[in-house]
Amino acid sequence: MEIEQLYNLYSQSFLIDTDTRKIRKGSIFFALKGENFNGNLFADEAIAKGASYAVIDEIIETDNTNIIKVKNGLETLQKLANYHRRKLEIPIISLTGSNGKTTTKELINAVLSTKYNTVATQGNLNNHIGVPLTILSMTPKTDIGVVEMGANHMGEIKFLCNIAEPNYGYITNFGKAHLEGFGSFENIIKGKSELYNFIKKENGIVFVNSDDKLQNQQSEGIKKISYNQKVIALEEVNPYVKVTFKNITISSNLIGKYNFTNIAAAITIGDYFKVEPLDIKTAIENYIPTNNRSQIVLKNSNKIILDAYNANPSSMKEALENFNLLKSENKIAILGDMFELGKESLKEHQKIALLATSFNFNKVYLIGKAFSTVTVKNAFQFESFEAFKKSQNYININNTSILIKGSRGMALERILDLL
Repeated sequence: MEIEQLYNLYSQSFLIDTDTRKIRKGSIFFALKGENFNGNLFADEAIAKGASYAVIDEIIETDNTNIIKVKNGLETLQKLANYHRRKLEIPIISLTGSNGKTTTKELINAVLSTKYNTVATQGNLNNHIGVPLTILSMTPKTDIGVVEMGANHMGEIKFLCNIAEPNYGYITNFGKAHLEGFGSFENIIKGKSELYNFIKKENGIVFVNSDDKLQNQQSEGIKKISYNQKVIALEEVNPYVKVTFKNITISSNLIGKYNFTNIAAAITIGDYFKVEPLDIKTAIENYIPTNNRSQIVLKNSNKIILDAYNANPSSMKEALENFNLLKSENKIAILGDMFELGKESLKEHQKIALLATSFNFNKVYLIGKAFSTVTVKNAFQFESFEAFKKSQNYININNTSILIKGSRGMALERILDLL
């Protein structure tokens, strides 16, 4: 079946599903495949549950006439998304970066949604499947799309741009994330800058933090809207970020100086799209982080900064520096391994261990196989969460500020149950 024919079927509902547990009536089910699943086996079930059609790429035994066979289901999904994007003819803002993508995307969405019918990436579905699904969740009623793009190898951002065809772009920062896949920090810069390259080619516009030298360098020769601390001022971080913009004070629910640029980007983009300053203020002040991203958790007498969604050397350094500035008599840092660092793993974990113990924290706990191999004084090291739990070092922690940060695979939010 040609993409145009498939699009005519899709446009009857503008609904795409890939999970038979969440089928919506009238949708088109795409039978995607992975290491541990094969959606082709559930095509009949999807239609029985209400899908109008099912797209498969393997021959299955069925009498259902609403099953559509294609050569490659994922490639067809991506082509359909690109075809739809061209039909939409709306502004699409794509963002990538080493840290803060999802938080920034949520803030941009919150701000723009005060004036426009905005559709944004759900959660962090920012890969070769998530991006086309985001595009296909937009309808003719959508005014603006906000598409988050993630990558751990060269060429991935370029590939995602060719699907979403953004005409606006923003890179949060260039940091040491996914070193294993990119191979070097220089490649990270090149890989993330693939967004800039696409926007430049399409004569689009990028939003740039002009206080960031790398952003300035990489965005040379592109139409840009810049912001800096002269335009949007950082007032305080104790622990929540407070900024001023056009003589309006915005008190966020986000902690850490590192969230200032995330907030500033959302303000800048909202202002560009003519959202009223007071509506920008309301949107940002009403945004509350979830999913273990820089959350403040009050438990018994302790104040816990839970940042256990992800970690890399750049974000870990910023979190520790911010925690050091926090006004509190008693501080404990509990850090988990940083994943996907490849051959740089030992060196980067060593740097973070030395940084953490250089501050005047009461205690530093390092958890994970990588952290257990570093050489450091004045820190408690554990090879696993289970070893930390067994040690019972967490008993009798009271009236203390606690930073919990590690990569998603460490699942350090489990520590909350111990405190």
